[in-house]
Amino acid sequence: MADQPMTLHLARYATSAKFEDLPDEAREALKIRLLDALGCAIGALDGPPIAILRQDIAEFGGAPLVSLVGGGHAAPRDAALYNGALVRYLDFNDSYIAPGETCHPSDNIGAVLAAAEYRDLPGSELLTALAVAYQVQCRLGDEGPVRARHFDHVTHAGYAATSGVARALRLDAGQAAHALAMAGTALNALRVTRTSLSHWKGLAYPYAAAEAVHLALLAARGLTGPLGALDGRKGLMDAISGPFTIDWERAGFDRITRTFVKRFNAEVHSQPALEALLELRAEHGLRPEDVTGIELDTFDVAYDIIGGGSDGEKTRISTKEEADHSLPYLLAVALLDGQVLPAQYAPERVVAADVQDLLTRVVIRNRPEYTARFPDELACRVRVLTRDGAVLEREKSDYAGHFRRPADWASAMAKFTGLTEPIITPALREELAACVRSLEERRTSTLTDLLRKVPGDAKTDERGA
Repeated sequence: MADQPMTLHLARYATSAKFEDLPDEAREALKIRLLDALGCAIGALDGPPIAILRQDIAEFGGAPLVSLVGGGHAAPRDAALYNGALVRYLDFNDSYIAPGETCHPSDNIGAVLAAAEYRDLPGSELLTALAVAYQVQCRLGDEGPVRARHFDHVTHAGYAATSGVARALRLDAGQAAHALAMAGTALNALRVTRTSLSHWKGLAYPYAAAEAVHLALLAARGLTGPLGALDGRKGLMDAISGPFTIDWERAGFDRITRTFVKRFNAEVHSQPALEALLELRAEHGLRPEDVTGIELDTFDVAYDIIGGGSDGEKTRISTKEEADHSLPYLLAVALLDGQVLPAQYAPERVVAADVQDLLTRVVIRNRPEYTARFPDELACRVRVLTRDGAVLEREKSDYAGHFRRPADWASAMAKFTGLTEPIITPALREELAACVRSLEERRTSTLTDLLRKVPGDAKTDERGA
């Protein structure tokens, strides 16, 4: 077995996974993250890219086999893209941080849910397939990061999303290996997605995951791919990541509880800094007009991605995508508004004079001593400078939602309520939450039937709505 391609080992791990293999804490964490992701999805229904995807599905159609959040049906690939884009668009869904990679494991939900509904799985198998996708994505981030080589974490979707989808479709190991081979070969994404920000930031992974659904369905029909996609000559390790080893036979499901639930609607590395600033604001009754500047000392990944380092400067902000990946904007709007939620990305808020002025007075510094504590800690220190000469300061190493201070069901429910309250009735909200809470006792269709009841543009599919 040792000389077999890694795609085969990964395929066996994915297709042999059982609900009984999941520790109780992993099951609980998955349900919390699924509820969190569904709140993000419902809260994103009016996003501009979502409208574009709706129009595309409405015009070009496809077999109406699986459900769309907000009403209607579509082909599995289209539903995976649409529902996955909903989960991702707000940039409020969960994250995982490894030394060389940051990813969003709930990006896999749209694809796995589409495959699970298509196969009419019980909820226990839906959770199992999600657990597989989470574990594969996180372990690849640990051992095979690609960011330093200018590839995006979406590159791992070819293996993570495909593994979860293969389990949800109940492929055998041989079929799954060929699906992994095709997806892993085709879905290698460039890091420019994060350095030249656009709508694609929120669509890159959903697109790749949707293609994983398509390729898994083709593999089920007998289409074959290059099984050396991971560790073969000119495969992922040879061409992009460099060599790594993962013992998939012993991979387990330990990474799920190391993922993060976001407290603030902002890039994950900003979360402790925002918590620190908002605590100072509340404790000292800070008024924006009394603040002359904000300083943040942080770790290198935060500095590089959202602080003006290697991913580019972060003070010329005019769109939501630029704003949620800019520490200067995030700190400025947090101080001004007392919160960072979807309202802070309304087009008129992003370009408002007060936030545009204050963000130019935010200074971000990279501190090696904080970098040395990453990724187990997200260490940072915030200083607020006031007109009377005071310097208010707070240091953080995590935040509420970090795996060291994990989200529980109550906090997840509060966030879910906040995101969905303007959109769905209390009765539907309670039904959705109850369904997720006891998902192993239900079927996937119970959940997707409820998601179709969310108010949305039901004209997408007149035949199947």
